[in-house]
Amino acid sequence: MTTKEKFLVPTEVYLKSGIHIGTKFRTKHLESFIYKTRPDGLSVLNLQKIDERIGIAAHFLAQYDPKDVLIVSRRENGWKPVTKFGEVTGCKVFAGRYPPGILTNPNLENYFEIKVLLVADAWPDRNAVEDAVRMGVPVISLCDTNNLCNKVDFVVPCNNKGKKSLGLMFWIMAREYLRHKGKIGPTDEIQDSLETFTEQ
Repeated sequence: MTTKEKFLVPTEVYLKSGIHIGTKFRTKHLESFIYKTRPDGLSVLNLQKIDERIGIAAHFLAQYDPKDVLIVSRRENGWKPVTKFGEVTGCKVFAGRYPPGILTNPNLENYFEIKVLLVADAWPDRNAVEDAVRMGVPVISLCDTNNLCNKVDFVVPCNNKGKKSLGLMFWIMAREYLRHKGKIGPTDEIQDSLETFTEQ
């Protein structure tokens, strides 16, 4: 069995989306996930580690009911992918501004409880991360090479800024979540195409 077959999607699908292309900045938190630095200064993430971590994160999320999972993306390129993820899996999502306090203040009208949080980027989504940390809720974050992850429990390294990269990330996550849940077979695809997860 080749490495290619072990990946959640073929290597070329990953490469085409630019999921492995990081930034010119690198934090110590992400160093272990960086494969090399290109001549133009951009860091390149290790594809195998990206793939492994997507699989682990999806498996972890699948241990929870959709109503107990919250996905947040303040960054516009993540709005369509997270919204579609919510439609496909039934998980709660916030695409856009996260209303602070909804996880911590029971007096708020829109208050609710969750058991796990996934954010598209720990920095723009820091209000959600802070709330989750306060409530003792585990935090999974997509992290680029320049991310600080001190409040994150589990890092999924990837290009968390690009449209294609975010579309692919949430498409794979949705499929793996449903596979682990037994909603689709272990080799089945979801009905929704990758394009429906990606901002045009």
